[in-house]
Amino acid sequence: MVWALWLYRFILSHRARPIVTEFRARTSVVVPSFHEDPEILMSCLETWRAQKPDEIIIVLDLADLDAYARLTALDDPTIRPILFHHVGKRSALGAGIRLAKYDILVLTDSDTWWEPGLLENVQMPFEDPLVGAVSTRQNVYQRNSSVWRRVADWIINVRYLDYVPAMGAAGAVPCVSGRTAVYRRAAVLPVLEHLENEYFMGKRCISGDDGRLTWLVLASGYKTVHQMSARALSMFPASLGAFIKQRVRWSRNSYRCYLTAIARGWLWNVPFITKVTVLQILVTPLTMGLTMYYLIFARLDLTVIGVIAALAWLLLGRGIRGISNLREHPSDILILPALAFAVILVALPIKLYAFITMNKQGWLTRHADQIGGDGQNFQSLETVQVNP
Repeated sequence: MVWALWLYRFILSHRARPIVTEFRARTSVVVPSFHEDPEILMSCLETWRAQKPDEIIIVLDLADLDAYARLTALDDPTIRPILFHHVGKRSALGAGIRLAKYDILVLTDSDTWWEPGLLENVQMPFEDPLVGAVSTRQNVYQRNSSVWRRVADWIINVRYLDYVPAMGAAGAVPCVSGRTAVYRRAAVLPVLEHLENEYFMGKRCISGDDGRLTWLVLASGYKTVHQMSARALSMFPASLGAFIKQRVRWSRNSYRCYLTAIARGWLWNVPFITKVTVLQILVTPLTMGLTMYYLIFARLDLTVIGVIAALAWLLLGRGIRGISNLREHPSDILILPALAFAVILVALPIKLYAFITMNKQGWLTRHADQIGGDGQNFQSLETVQVNP
């Protein structure tokens, strides 16, 4: 069943094409920035400025005085740095969105670089008045600076090549990733309070802003589409420990977001491809657990040949599902064992732990007493490049 669903999405995704229109509108870029490494923020800023948005609102924490001074020193009237007391990313997004003046909101993370043409391409789908949000293709910045960045890039590359385009073509991407997410301002303002003040089982939600806003827009009757010609690059953790923390946070966000979508009835109003994908994400620990149980207890022969055959079966299956990434990065075949390990790690222990602790709120990889995220500061990019 899992293989059939993968093939279904794979075919639909590879039949999808970029959306091309002549539509253009004025744009407001909103950037929540909490103790970001100033070197990274300024580097990202240059890629945003180069595409000439109408305004860039950067919502800094009150302690980010170095970044504020650097931004002010640019003396650029399109850049508006704001010192704001962050109470989670959602509060900073709300502050920036309320200050935004223009029709198209481009919400981007403070550690995300834009590839040329992103801003122009993300505007094109909004020619359709029913489009409320646009997803961008995303990858890992300097993927070769760490083996865990290469693994993360493989995983995210498969997502944006083989999964998201199929759901975007149906008009229902279930999570428009906040690394760079583009919204119609008119679709966001009526639901902004519900983004800022979400509670799950009595606790205020801290992370998971992108999934929450996506479903609020979908529930309002808008479509969420994918623009594969718009590409962004984001910082990812360089270490295994930070990689695990990030995946725990993401998995908790997914459970809260998708269980809420089911409870509110939102999930049943989206196309089949999105429904089945969300349900499959929720039951991933079960499907992976059944697979591993079958392999270990029903098929594994405890001989040298038997163990090699089982490992080869695992790697072959993962390699087939990663064919789109391997076409772009053939040398990634060398890290296939690390990729298989990471996928099993995420699908079983991490997702199980996240399910049990889904209402434990927190960011995990960013802290008030440090600059940059765990394994995501400027120095981590100076790691020796591995196997380009």
